[in-house]
Amino acid sequence: MSQYLPDLETIAREAGSLLMHYFGRVTIEYKGEVDLVTEADRASERLIVERLRARWPEHGIVAEEGTRRETEAEYRWYVDPLDGTTNFAHGYPVFCVSIALARRDGQLEAGVLYDPTRDEMFAAERGQDATLNGRAIHVSKTSHLVESILGTGFPSHKRHKNPNIFFYHHITLRSHGVRRAGSAALDLANVACGRYDGFWEFNLNPWDTAAGVLLVQEAGGVVTRFDGSPFRLDSREVLASNGIIHQELITQFADIFAGRDLEELPSIPEYVKTRD
Repeated sequence: MSQYLPDLETIAREAGSLLMHYFGRVTIEYKGEVDLVTEADRASERLIVERLRARWPEHGIVAEEGTRRETEAEYRWYVDPLDGTTNFAHGYPVFCVSIALARRDGQLEAGVLYDPTRDEMFAAERGQDATLNGRAIHVSKTSHLVESILGTGFPSHKRHKNPNIFFYHHITLRSHGVRRAGSAALDLANVACGRYDGFWEFNLNPWDTAAGVLLVQEAGGVVTRFDGSPFRLDSREVLASNGIIHQELITQFADIFAGRDLEELPSIPEYVKTRD
């Protein structure tokens, strides 16, 4: 019997119910030029942190909206109270609650990810099956990049300095397509349950990735950095896949970084001249 998952699932469902109370009627605020936050983010974080402190008072906590509780304990919680805030704020129903537990050395121990719009509860504990609503899930068996569907994301700030549009273009041309849903946590869950064959993104934080990475690993997938080196919670890039196409993705990423065999982005003037 898991010592974490039953309580974690209860907390995540409670936070998800709270988010649905706010959904469709929140006021948008800004943490930066384009980085959104809502009253729902803060309310969800307060609820989750209160529940975690009551249940595991000795553990540390790091949460997206500012909660930091540093302790000498071996364990630390990583909390994203609303992953997909931009979607949520615009009434687009793709968002989730993400909670994960890691040791001080970064080893992931347990995590849940709850999508309240679909009532989907993803859960995983180290050394056990990853599950979706209590049933074991597994990564896909797609064997080649050209047959795959993948996910990615783009940052909400300093977007003009992010190179991902080139990766998006290159990988789109070499696969069945790339989806940009707006929630890195859900993207990782979609790799874990085989809906996606892979996912990558730049500049993520531990609360974005912790639960989803554990889900992928426990579902039989692989998670690394773009060059194939080991993923760590403080890594600023993540590449997740079913494992079968992982080396092919690493090779493609090396080509993109080196500028090899890149297709030129279409020219707007040329498109205008030829579209008729």
